[in-house]
Amino acid sequence: MTQDLFREDAYLKECTAKVVEINDLGGIILDQTVFYPTGGGQPGDKGTLILSDGASVTIATTVKGNSPDEIVHVPAEGQNLPAVGDTVAATIDWEARHRLMRMHSCLHLLSAVLPYPVTGGQVSDGKGRLDFDLPEATLDKEEITQKLNDLICQNLDVSFSWISDEELDQKPELVKTMSVQPPRGSGRVRLIRIANTDLQPCGGTHVRNTSEIGPVLVRKIEKKGRQNRRVSLIFDE
Repeated sequence: MTQDLFREDAYLKECTAKVVEINDLGGIILDQTVFYPTGGGQPGDKGTLILSDGASVTIATTVKGNSPDEIVHVPAEGQNLPAVGDTVAATIDWEARHRLMRMHSCLHLLSAVLPYPVTGGQVSDGKGRLDFDLPEATLDKEEITQKLNDLICQNLDVSFSWISDEELDQKPELVKTMSVQPPRGSGRVRLIRIANTDLQPCGGTHVRNTSEIGPVLVRKIEKKGRQNRRVSLIFDE
């Protein structure tokens, strides 16, 4: 089991951890971590593990393991790996993570601006997209851009709470995504709330306030299949 420290505090940049396993593929499993594993459309974190002798291991990405509570740190090729039992300092690439947090929170705003079923999505560094079940709708890039930036400038608080799997089953309207289901298996599900704007289950990392997102642009709107409309965003930097 890996304690996922990022669930309670997405702003933790580093932690001390113990190596509990090296799997058959060379993946490093720690007893606790600040590294987010790939999931829910958000890429896994990259960063470094610093050993007690000062040697470092570059982590190229982070993924989920064979069980819901196992997180695997994937090292870049050609490195000496730590041994089971070693204590390491785990540090994420914070600048890359924060950009992902900003975009992930912005996509939640997009799902509020366009309140339609979400058929897919992806968070990337500096850009992101959501696909909507919209067979006949005509969407306006400038109008959506304006609505998003208006919400961002309202300095809305972003917070989280937990509900049980059973409570979520009784409130299916909270789940906006048709193809990606919220992370289950631990008996509880985390809800992300954007004040007066949006509430939905999500296991990803988010900013504390919409003002951190910064200005964004709708880069393009595409028709993807008979029903899907893809709305792609970028930071306006």
